[in-house]
Amino acid sequence: LGCLRELRLLKMAKNTNIRISLPAVCFVWQIAMIILFGVFIRYDEESDTHWIEHRRKKNISTNLENDFYYRYPSFQDVHVMIFVGFGFLMTFLKRYSFGGVGFNFLIAAFGIQWALLMQGWFHHLDENDWKIKIGVENLINADFCVASCLIAYGACLGKVSPVQLMVLTLFGVTLFAVEEYIILELLHAKDAGGSMVIHTFGAYYGLTISWVLYRPLLSQSRHLQGSVYHSDVFAMIGTLFLWMYWPSFNSAIADHGDGQHRAVINTYLALASSVLTTFAISSISQNNGKLDMVHIQNATLAGGVAMGTASEFMITPYGSLIVGFCSGIVSTFGYLFLTPFMEKTLKIQDTCGIHNLHAMPGVIGGIVGAITAASASESVYGQEGLINTFDFKDAVANRTVNIQGGYQAAGLFVAIAFGLVGGALVGGILKLPIWGDPADANCFDDDVYWEVVVFFK
Repeated sequence: LGCLRELRLLKMAKNTNIRISLPAVCFVWQIAMIILFGVFIRYDEESDTHWIEHRRKKNISTNLENDFYYRYPSFQDVHVMIFVGFGFLMTFLKRYSFGGVGFNFLIAAFGIQWALLMQGWFHHLDENDWKIKIGVENLINADFCVASCLIAYGACLGKVSPVQLMVLTLFGVTLFAVEEYIILELLHAKDAGGSMVIHTFGAYYGLTISWVLYRPLLSQSRHLQGSVYHSDVFAMIGTLFLWMYWPSFNSAIADHGDGQHRAVINTYLALASSVLTTFAISSISQNNGKLDMVHIQNATLAGGVAMGTASEFMITPYGSLIVGFCSGIVSTFGYLFLTPFMEKTLKIQDTCGIHNLHAMPGVIGGIVGAITAASASESVYGQEGLINTFDFKDAVANRTVNIQGGYQAAGLFVAIAFGLVGGALVGGILKLPIWGDPADANCFDDDVYWEVVVFFK
């Protein structure tokens, strides 16, 4: 029976002479991680047993000053978004729920390990001993890094093998670490919630890969691309988790105090605003005035994406509502008009509609961030507040807000460029006939890679 099943799965995958197996990739990768972590990764001063000595040296009076107590609640929320929010959001396909939530689990666990190393080499390498010192903030940033790859996965959902997803994540994390370093360190742009660094990059990375991997005969599995009642309900669970925790996502690594507080308020309001406009446009777009669950699952989150860059800026509460209002409209119209146009004309098969939820709102967020930064003034921020918000210190101590706005805009272009160029290169690698991806007629079907109970078939 085992041999018969393996033969059947080979027929369901594309016919190739060489196939790289998932168990081999998982074992080799995990062994490599154990070796690399042993060589490079150490606890930072706030998670090491020498914390007591560090407290005494820095004159810290209580353990409550440890970064753990500031960051861990946000880490919990972000972690839930990565594994539960993104995972369940991808369960909308009628026969691909296992693949949606299961492969999300796989590549997230795979990616966070590589992200700790890549981001560590760029941001946290101790020049004294050449070790990477990690704490709770590193875990948050690793989750952020993986989020960009999960976004890219959304464009390829149901059309790629788990090994292809791991390759996508391997290169995606690497590209993310480089573009993050350029945008945040070299350009000194601010992007607390990742509209540019996470969403824009991840979306264009995934869309370009999907374009390279275009399947002209995907219509053979068209009957599996839709949803059913219960799959939409499960996907809505993911939406609600993402919607509730998005204020934590945008504020998790913001400055302690007013910046983090402001990021929560701005994101909270933008999300609420995008919900109302999404419901309105969805209803208007249907002849009978009914709502489309695809819009409600996705476009209601656009406000959180668009508020990422400017979340800790003084954009004002009503400004946050405007951002959510506009992004909800743009995202919903994207599902109505741009998704079919992109598939028919541009040959981009975007399974989850990440162009509408992440790419366009991410670009909006980058533009809003640039405008808000360029229009900042001492009368609004105060002199110390302006320096603290934009980190006008050391090498950029003399930077003006107008120049900062220009660098914010440059950061957006860097994110798009890395997504497009990186996606084209990685897509070419994924196009090689060695990854065991499903045949056109078997896309969007869990039965290719999962043991599925008989009554579900």
